[in-house]
Amino acid sequence: MPPSALDIALLLLGALLGGFVNGLTGFGTALTAVPVWIHVLNPAMAASLGAAAGVVGQLQTLHLIWHAIDWRRVAPFILAGLAGVPIGTWILPLVPIGAFKFGVGVVLVVYCGFHLISHRLAATGLAAAGGRLADAAIGFGGGVMSGLAGLSGPLPIMWATFKPWSRDEKRALFQAFNTTILSATVISSAVAGLLPYAFWRALLICLPATFIGVRLGAWVYRRLDNRRFDHLVVSLLFTMGLSLIVANW
Repeated sequence: MPPSALDIALLLLGALLGGFVNGLTGFGTALTAVPVWIHVLNPAMAASLGAAAGVVGQLQTLHLIWHAIDWRRVAPFILAGLAGVPIGTWILPLVPIGAFKFGVGVVLVVYCGFHLISHRLAATGLAAAGGRLADAAIGFGGGVMSGLAGLSGPLPIMWATFKPWSRDEKRALFQAFNTTILSATVISSAVAGLLPYAFWRALLICLPATFIGVRLGAWVYRRLDNRRFDHLVVSLLFTMGLSLIVANW
């Protein structure tokens, strides 16, 4: 059955918001778009669509940060993340839609709450704990979350907050990791038979809005200071997460 006008509107809205946050921050397509899309798509399709749209968004701006990517630094994250993706993909069809929505909401709220206190935790010395083994564990968790819900970003992003890296170095990790892991998620979902015709139709509907959203986000990013930048992103994600938790309470 073809999508209704409301379905198309929600697909476009999610794609526009996801692309906007991606262009603004270098991550966050699924975090922003999936809470909208799961009102019209099943969890497997919403997660896969979030991953595919995330790759589209990442590729538009990856060249801007390519010079800052330290492949020795990001390798433990990526290699372990690739191992985690099939596990998340295997778990996804077993998760009830209500639990999926609630879980995504909790991730968003916890993620935003973390940002509110991260500046206090950054000086605790946690950055040096565990070394590459800890980096790999974070990458593995990100891979599982990507396969499960297209949410590859939160764990590496939170972990990078503890690191004494520059803004470019952190964004380089986010984009290198997310581009690789989300691409693997789409492939894993296709192999698992989770990408029917309806998925490709939804992706085609979303692509123009994703492109526009990324461009708008990049334009706004150049005009925001750090404080307004953080406040905008955290407020947007927190609101979406809270709405999902309340709706499934």
